[in-house]
Amino acid sequence: MSGGERLAPLEREMSSERLVMYAGATWDWHKLHYDQAYADAANLPAPIVDGQHYGGLFTEQALSATGPAGRVKTMAMRFRSMVFVGDTVRVTGEVTGYDDGVLTISHELRVDDRLCATAVTTVAVAAATPRLDGANHDRPR
Repeated sequence: MSGGERLAPLEREMSSERLVMYAGATWDWHKLHYDQAYADAANLPAPIVDGQHYGGLFTEQALSATGPAGRVKTMAMRFRSMVFVGDTVRVTGEVTGYDDGVLTISHELRVDDRLCATAVTTVAVAAATPRLDGANHDRPR
């Protein structure tokens, strides 16, 4: 991969089921993410997607591009707009740099034309990435 290369876009419908599964994985059970009555009381059109869910989508896109040897090193996100249950998000990404085995990727997350979040992710793509447990990443699993 080289600078300027665009990553395959990622689209996901943010259904109630997806948000509940995310809540179960992260133990974030705030009613704002699943309860329509709670959203109504907050004058919101629907429950909102947890902002950290955006980070999961950016990570999914980055690792889909780099393959199993890729390891996220850093991610810096900026939240711009809420995403609601029922929205379909589209994540786009572009490689903006490569240095010493580390890719830098710039991402955008949108609902239609509305920018909801941006991120810059660095991903180590060196052939062998050491692990504290001594496992070899290059070994087929």
